[in-house]
Order: sequence, then structure tokens, then C-alpha cells
Amino acid sequence: MQTAFVLGGGGILGAHEVGMLRALSEAGIRPDVVVGTSVGAINGAFVAADPAAAAERLGQLWLGDALGQAFSETLWGRAVQLARSGTHLHSVEPLRRLLDDMLPGEDFADLELPFYCVAASIERASPRWFSTGPVVPAVLASCAVPGLLPPVEIDGEHYFDGGLVHSIPVGRAVALGAGTVYVLHVGRIERPLEVPRRPWEVGLIAFEIARRYRFHEEMAALPDDVRVHVLPAGSLRTAPDLGQLRYRDTARAGESIERAYAASASYLAGLASH
Repeated sequence: MQTAFVLGGGGILGAHEVGMLRALSEAGIRPDVVVGTSVGAINGAFVAADPAAAAERLGQLWLGDALGQAFSETLWGRAVQLARSGTHLHSVEPLRRLLDDMLPGEDFADLELPFYCVAASIERASPRWFSTGPVVPAVLASCAVPGLLPPVEIDGEHYFDGGLVHSIPVGRAVALGAGTVYVLHVGRIERPLEVPRRPWEVGLIAFEIARRYRFHEEMAALPDDVRVHVLPAGSLRTAPDLGQLRYRDTARAGESIERAYAASASYLAGLASH
């Protein structure tokens, strides 16, 4: 049966997935199919394009300046963008140029591995899975965070971030025939939830409940013969806070990568010893 990598969403915390990918590569584990959502769609596209070099190439992306420049507008620039659009703070064009420049191949057919990413259709209020056609528009649709980026139009339909409908799409990988699934996530599911005490915590906690519920619901429905390995991110066990909203701050990306690498490498070594 196939082996799938499932890469979840979580914005700037997506750096954790790079450490997990490095640990998987060193353990000699390679996927047959890649499934991604939101920032996991960006990371997943690199894996599907060049699985052998993905961890190294993504490390360069996350530790360099390119990703930060995609959201580099000044406070004034963001205010102007919001005033003009009425809906979002950033143009999608810098991120589009980054992906055009760094992803090898323009079409899903050009990728080395089958790749599936999901976005939330506004008109249909439902998920759409992309696996054919141009890669970059599909990935942009999957990571179009409401309020930060505009909806992405594809074939006359408009899409928001795939994390709204599938934050960690394990069920899709199993539906595609995967018998072994490695879940690469951003560390949020390891953090405890507490009763909110401040206004901004209310929305954060509510969102976390919704995203975790969907993930645990899919996990509970898996067939008995499917093996799922949720790799540890090694994240600090602190409750969700305003740090999750600092989507432009890549200063701790290196720490996130190394923490996830160490935790996942230890986990995989334990698997191999049994």
C-alpha cells in the first residue's frame, strides 16, 4: 500500500514541517503521494516536485529572505492595500512570483510525485481538491488566508485558505489508497487549550477547537489497517497566544526546524528499533 505525507496548515509555524521532512529523509522514508493544505500546500509542492532535495530547498526558503519578502509591505502599505481592497492587507503577487521562481515545473504533471492540495470554495462553501492543471494558482488558493490575502480565482470560482475546511487532511490520503501516513503538522495540536481570559484569545481558542475536532474526527474514522504516524514537532507546550498572529516573523524559523527535526528523528528511530 502507498505511503503518504500529509502536511497541515499553520502559517509561519510551517517551519516545523521542514524539520520533520529532514528527519524523514535521513530515515530513508519517501512518500508515494503528498497531500497538503495552506502552508502545507507550499511545503508539499516542494516535496512532490523533488522529494530527495525538498528538505534542503525548503530550509533555504524558510531561513532566507524570500518568504518574508512576500509579506514585506510596510504598515502604511498594508493600510493602503486594505483601503483599496476593503478585504485584505497584502497582494498575492509577491507570493506568486516566489513560487513561480522556486518551484520546478508549472503543472501538476511536471511534479515527480502525485500531489493534492485543498482550498475552500467561497461560492460552494465546500472544499475543492486540486491535482491537475497549473500548480501555483492551486497552491495560492490553498494558502489564501482570509483578511491577509485576497481570494484566488480559478476557472471563475473564488477560493480561500484550505485550512478552513481541512487543517490536517489525513482522510484524503487514506481515500487515495495510503496504508501508511506520516502527519507533518505545525505543532499546534501539541499545545494545551485553556479557557480564554482575554478578548483576542476567544477567536484563537474557538478556531483551534474547530480545526482539532475535524482532525480527531478523521483520525477516529480511519480503517484498522491504516498506520498513521503523527510526527512530534517538539514545540513548547504553551497555550495558543498572539504569537500565532505574527505571520511575518520568521526569526524563530530555524529554532522551529531544529526542534521538530530532533523530536521527529527520535520518534522515527524508535519506530525503526521495534
